[in-house]
Amino acid sequence: MQAQLVALSVGTPAESLIHNGKPILSGMLKQAVSRELWLDTLGFEGDGQADTKHHGGPDKAVCVYCIEHYDYWSKRFNRELPQAGFGENLTTQGLLEEDIHIGDIFELGEAIVQVTQPRQPCFKLSARYQLPELPLWMQETGYTGYYLRVLTPGKVQPAQLMKRITADPAALSITRANEVMHQKLHGREGLEAFIQHPALSESWHSTFAKRLARDLS
Repeated sequence: MQAQLVALSVGTPAESLIHNGKPILSGMLKQAVSRELWLDTLGFEGDGQADTKHHGGPDKAVCVYCIEHYDYWSKRFNRELPQAGFGENLTTQGLLEEDIHIGDIFELGEAIVQVTQPRQPCFKLSARYQLPELPLWMQETGYTGYYLRVLTPGKVQPAQLMKRITADPAALSITRANEVMHQKLHGREGLEAFIQHPALSESWHSTFAKRLARDLS
């Protein structure tokens, strides 16, 4: 399985969004590049996050969003969407949330990357489009995108292929992870399956473990 990179985008934090009438610092407004970029364990050169407590870090070094969802959102927003419209680094064609799994490993140019968790939409997406309901809509549709960790740093070029080299045997899809997190489906069994998976991000592991502990108490 592989995906075509439609765009490779980066951006550094700036007071580029308005929330509750005030400017907020965000790296959401990324710009597509036409040159090769170095990808390290904390992300692409020239990229950054304003809120490093909830964004970025080794488990969320690269944000991916599927171009297939753009038409749906464009119709729902009643407007054309820009490139990297969801603040993603990689806009891809051919790797939907239902088709890939926590722990899948991909070749991305010279780099090797691994799927860690769905993207968890936050208020900054709401601020970008002035749609307070947007994070909830993304959770309800499952059109969240997902994050990658970098196992092997390397150079990445725009418009190349992202090739899956290892399909994780547990087959826990991004879609299923979203169902467990946001819709509370699959019960205790679903929580335990993700908690036991070594490739799941630390933050989602912690959330699922706390939820399971509450269910057992």
